[in-house]
Amino acid sequence: MQTEIYQNISRDLKASVGLLELDRESALYRDAIAIGDYLDNPTFKIAVFGPFNYGKSTLLNALLGEKAMPIDLIPTTGAAIAVRYGESLSTTITLTDGRTLCQSGTQILKDYAILNENRRMREDVAAVTVTSPHPLLKTGVEFLDLPGTNDRDAQDALVRDKLLGADLILQVLDGRKLMTLSERENLREWLWERGITTVVFVINFLNLLEPEEQKEVSNRMRFVAKSFRCNLPDGMSNLYRVDALPALRARLKGDTAAAQTSGLAGFESALQQIVAVQREKAAIRFARVQAIATQILQSLQDKKQALQAQIDARETQRHHKTEIQQKAEKLIKQGFSSSSSDFQNWLYLPKLLERYQTDLATALEKGEFITWENQQFKPTVEAYQTQLVEWLDKGCEFFQTPHPGRLEIPFPEAPQVILPQPPASVNKSGGLAPIALATGVGWMVGGPMGAAVVGGASYLLSGSSAKEKANSLNAYQAQVRAAYTAAAKAYLTRFSEAAFASLSPYEKIAETAIRLQITPAPENLSTQQNYLEYLNSLVQNIDAEINALATQFAED
Repeated sequence: MQTEIYQNISRDLKASVGLLELDRESALYRDAIAIGDYLDNPTFKIAVFGPFNYGKSTLLNALLGEKAMPIDLIPTTGAAIAVRYGESLSTTITLTDGRTLCQSGTQILKDYAILNENRRMREDVAAVTVTSPHPLLKTGVEFLDLPGTNDRDAQDALVRDKLLGADLILQVLDGRKLMTLSERENLREWLWERGITTVVFVINFLNLLEPEEQKEVSNRMRFVAKSFRCNLPDGMSNLYRVDALPALRARLKGDTAAAQTSGLAGFESALQQIVAVQREKAAIRFARVQAIATQILQSLQDKKQALQAQIDARETQRHHKTEIQQKAEKLIKQGFSSSSSDFQNWLYLPKLLERYQTDLATALEKGEFITWENQQFKPTVEAYQTQLVEWLDKGCEFFQTPHPGRLEIPFPEAPQVILPQPPASVNKSGGLAPIALATGVGWMVGGPMGAAVVGGASYLLSGSSAKEKANSLNAYQAQVRAAYTAAAKAYLTRFSEAAFASLSPYEKIAETAIRLQITPAPENLSTQQNYLEYLNSLVQNIDAEINALATQFAED
């Protein structure tokens, strides 16, 4: 029952830090994840790390009393090797494709757990596990032999990830080059700044230094080690000297005195005490879980209140925005409708004829149609188009709707004027009779009819009396004028019909574009509401789980 509750608390705490969007470097985030991981897997992990060729694997082999880890090999360890308890020494390789390779001993590590000739880790290895019958491992302790740092970025990234999941850190140092710049940076960035404040330092290779040098190195490291003594009792050191290779040799030979001289015996005894101390703290995990869960619950409550306030504010804002949009819709529609009405009144054929028929007929007679259309007629049409589109622009921008584009009004082709036949009284000489016109405009018609020019007050005629000729010419001029007037009317009629045909569907499209769409709550608001419900659920679950644990501890 207790195990199930712890599993539920782990799940809910991890879900909570995700919902709260806590900074991953924050203390609350680290505590919640650390407690959750511990409750999921209570195995006590000891991570051994340091730069490559510092003797990490040799130290671990000395502790285990056998050559379990690959040593004296170049390249060095290329995978995180978990060392757990087992009745005999054996190795299990788990590949990324799901296959597992099991083998007695650790010879297989040379093929799967060391760096290749390019000093790179194998990409097909997911996990490496070694079992050993060491008594410390039988108590539930697990060693983690990590790749050397300061070699490849991929190895460094793996080490950083594994350090976060370790209960105790053993950092191996080289007494000959103590605390390089990269080591000091790792202490700060990988450990201290990530909340890892309990580290046991092991100095290797001191046996290669003179006594005075050994003393100086130890004094320098005591100052550094003081900063990483959290959770250790007073009087217990976190700085030890172990000459790894001599220690391994002594342990393999069963030489107790040599093991003592190398520092291995003292370190092994201290390590057991440190593990026991750390485990005692795990025994009071309920108090820690309760403390962290209380902080999480408070953060969840704060988040709930803030989220509820946001939802209420957004609902109020949404309602206010809808009111504004409704007013804007009314104003824009009125503006568009008014502009459209003005345009339609202007397009009304009787009014078009009244305004433009005479001028257009005159322009046709003078041969100035293009000038009249470009300078007088089209600019007016474009002004009405622009006015309409401006209202549509405002509507589409305000309501965020697709713009249908500009209203296109087609203009008819230039009118073709069919002139009447000139009167029979016109000179039939068969040639062309030049006429001087007062208007300066005229035309000549050849062929059997001879030549006739109309359009002025001066002309030459032959064959009939002057009066008959004048009457005949006046009648002809009236017919010509009527032809131009008819052509102008036909042009304006075609234009009016085409314009109305374009305007009508455009109005329908515009009506859709500037219409307020009353939509349900936006998706992100619905998401917030669902989020709030989930927060409520987590608060209730965690509170119930803590109360259930408290009841169990009270009964016990």
